[in-house]
Amino acid sequence: MCTVIIHRRSGHDWPLLLAANRDEMIDRAWLAPGRHWPDRPETTAGQDTVAGGTWIGINDWGVVAAILNGHGALGPAEGYRSRGELPLEVLEHADAAAAAEALQDVNPNAYRPFNLVIADNRDAFCVSVSATDWGARAEVKPLGDGVSMVTARGVNDGKPGYVSDKILDAAKSSNAKTIAILGLAYKADIDDLRESPAIDIAAAVAKDFDGQTLIVEPNTGTLPDSLSGLTQVDLDTALDAAEVVALLVD
Repeated sequence: MCTVIIHRRSGHDWPLLLAANRDEMIDRAWLAPGRHWPDRPETTAGQDTVAGGTWIGINDWGVVAAILNGHGALGPAEGYRSRGELPLEVLEHADAAAAAEALQDVNPNAYRPFNLVIADNRDAFCVSVSATDWGARAEVKPLGDGVSMVTARGVNDGKPGYVSDKILDAAKSSNAKTIAILGLAYKADIDDLRESPAIDIAAAVAKDFDGQTLIVEPNTGTLPDSLSGLTQVDLDTALDAAEVVALLVD
């Protein structure tokens, strides 16, 4: 499965780190990164010589675009446009925010499902087209500071389960009776819990752990419904009580 990992650090000398691998359809003909498009002289990218597009590239303004197939939608299909044209469209823009705004109106019925990462040194987004029971839909999701992983299944889809398993393994190996979860918000120093993967991690730990799970989140005094049975405490109380401490948001 192809993967893009992005690390955003606002205010850092290196505010954007992005790594990607392509491990599907690797026998499809391609050219190494270069300026392959005379009508797009500012774009440097690998070229898919079958359909003429790209899977990852960067432009002279520092905007990067990387596209992945959606789950269950590997390769081309009759009646759909090539997804490789979308990164090229992104790289026509001088900043990531403008590119994401332009792509929010993408026709979800014109392409097979995909996840498209758009980023520069100020912003990052994932534009997704997915197939649902009520038809294809498009969505633009901002990617905040910290590490995000994008695969065919979307943004950070498998990460909560992986992290919760690691926490539970640590508790089992140490015969812990109490686990402390530090941080629930989407990122540090805010009270916004919407779509935070930390909530899924905490819920999975509490579900499978026989002992006590404590929650520390100083930016809100109310836990979401999925954690309503857990105890919220301050940091000192959690550190005194827990044998295993998981820092999810710093």
